[in-house]
Amino acid sequence: MPQIKQGFKGQRLIAISSEVLQNAELDPLAKSLYITKIGFFPAVKYHYNKKENGVDYYILIYCTAGEGWYKLGEKTYVIKENEYIILPPDTPYSFGANTANPWTIYWIHFKGKLAASFFKSPIISHQIQSTQNSRLQDRIQLFEEIYENLELSYHSDHYCYASLCLFHFLASFKYIEQFRQIRNSDIKEYRFSDKVIYHMRENVETNLTLDVLAKQFGYSTSHFSALFQEETKQSPIKYFIALKIEKACQYLELSSMKICDIYPKLGFQDAAYFSRMFTKIMSISPSKYRERERYK
Repeated sequence: MPQIKQGFKGQRLIAISSEVLQNAELDPLAKSLYITKIGFFPAVKYHYNKKENGVDYYILIYCTAGEGWYKLGEKTYVIKENEYIILPPDTPYSFGANTANPWTIYWIHFKGKLAASFFKSPIISHQIQSTQNSRLQDRIQLFEEIYENLELSYHSDHYCYASLCLFHFLASFKYIEQFRQIRNSDIKEYRFSDKVIYHMRENVETNLTLDVLAKQFGYSTSHFSALFQEETKQSPIKYFIALKIEKACQYLELSSMKICDIYPKLGFQDAAYFSRMFTKIMSISPSKYRERERYK
């Protein structure tokens, strides 16, 4: 079976830090249903993943083009365009792309007290009929709203909002007919911190200082920090470091870059400091994270 070599062109992935997940487990709203990882893989020819002991979260895989497969026990099943599957925790599995017609997939790992409500036994793929009122693009827009909110910020209000949006996204699969009966549109307005975080993401491989950030947005350092911290509950630099670690997760999981090449690319001048920050935010070392998460 062909296995993944490196990352995929056009791929997107966000891995949520352990600190955020710990807070989610305590949050009255988020603890019911929350995201641990989310991504989009387009036409991933050599995509392959295997977990012999299963995992401790649910996995939704939504195929929008091409074909893939999943294996439970000794039996292999096909997933085609406009089909999805939810894999439950503690279930040994493997899955991958059809090499002749590789799938394009939107996927989410999720947990929470109500997560099991969206899983229906047995473990089979479900088809979404493509009709005039199927709202296939509306479902993708729901995914994008979740993803873009986590890109803006996966702390505090943004993360809770994304987790609540997950209810709507999963409900669009569980209650397909009801979802098809309604159309809506989304209007986005961004806060001050959203704009700052966007700027941080655009410059995540540089060494932005507090002075540079404050000048970029026309504030003194103290006023800039106060505004940012009021909305995010974190200092700008602490948040910027967290974004660097998020990017490091992507490199570790989806590329063949060595760790000694990753940390300077992200603006860390010291390997020990990078490792210390990564471990603090993700509760695991960079090398152990790659070993645990990278598709083999």
